[in-house]
Amino acid sequence: MVKKIVALFLTALMLMSAVVSCGGENKETETIQQPETVVEENQKPASETSEPEVITSEEQPPDETISEPLTVMFTDSLGREVEVPSNITRVALSGPLTQIVLFALCPDKLVGLAADWDESAEEFLDAKYYTLPFLGQLYGGKGTLNLETIAAAGAEVIIDVGEQKTGMAADLDTLQAQLGIPTVHIDAYTNGMGEAYRKLGELLNMEAEAETLAAYCEHVYSRTLEIVAQVGEANKADILYCAGDAGINVIAKGSYHAEIIDLLANNLAVVENPSSKGTGNEVDLEQIMLWDPEIILFAPDSIYSTLDPAGDWSSITAISNGAYYEVPYGPYNWMGFPPSVQRYLGMIWLAKLLYPEQAQYDVFEEVSDYFELFYHASITREQYDRMTANSLGAG
Repeated sequence: MVKKIVALFLTALMLMSAVVSCGGENKETETIQQPETVVEENQKPASETSEPEVITSEEQPPDETISEPLTVMFTDSLGREVEVPSNITRVALSGPLTQIVLFALCPDKLVGLAADWDESAEEFLDAKYYTLPFLGQLYGGKGTLNLETIAAAGAEVIIDVGEQKTGMAADLDTLQAQLGIPTVHIDAYTNGMGEAYRKLGELLNMEAEAETLAAYCEHVYSRTLEIVAQVGEANKADILYCAGDAGINVIAKGSYHAEIIDLLANNLAVVENPSSKGTGNEVDLEQIMLWDPEIILFAPDSIYSTLDPAGDWSSITAISNGAYYEVPYGPYNWMGFPPSVQRYLGMIWLAKLLYPEQAQYDVFEEVSDYFELFYHASITREQYDRMTANSLGAG
């Protein structure tokens, strides 16, 4: 009995030893098969790999709209730094010359008129432009600017276009201080109208529209220079431009009003002090006889229709040969008065009149293009014929 108990005890011990031995072998095998996980520097734990990537503020700008500045600094042709609205919608004019220039570029931004439209404009222009308030003018003999009207109209800027005048910077600074409205000047001469329009386009945020007008002006001007070059200085026509009730006021050589004449012809009206006014310099008939022009241009309000070619003027070559003409008119004098951009019409007409062989273009087509661009209007052949009725020669 005792032997059986001992045998069973020994058998149990052997089984327990076997179990312990097997358990130790399995644990060692498990440890060898498990690969060591190496965590590199800056590597995230596996549990975080499914999270979305974080984008820093440098990579993704905040969702905010950057607004345009309310004002900008503008340098005018006088070199003045003027703070103006960045988006100008209401413009006041300093005078009639400016009115003509800006009507071509921004007619619907004008808050008033510097001068009433001539009656002839009614057949070309939209009627809404006749009811604008009257603003007057800063320079010239037809009154002064109506400051109250400009302020009441909500003008955001006052623009002066034309030639520079003595003391102009101080004048504009004073006006600007009085009204609290930015006031600027833009140079505008016949040989620089393209740049004048580009400067206005910069000011009014209308670069594309201004470039169209600038390109037109530069095309017409460069073509005129080519015509003059073909003719040659020695072959330029000797002419006078006569104005006034008696026809004895002349537009003198070297004056602002004579730019087209001086470009295209030999302007015989050489005087000591050329007038800066559109009325020109008054002389006498004897002086005109001494100059003896081969061609005379009469202003639209002068004596063309009443002149007696057999009377006092008969000894003048231009009169005796029937080579005298009335400057076309509609809706302004094509040669100036005011001396604004409509003088390009005068350039087109006069070049063809004086040098038809060199000026190879159709004046009616050229005038039609001008009206479309600068007056936003179409003209008929009948209207053109009326405007130029006395511009093709007498007799």
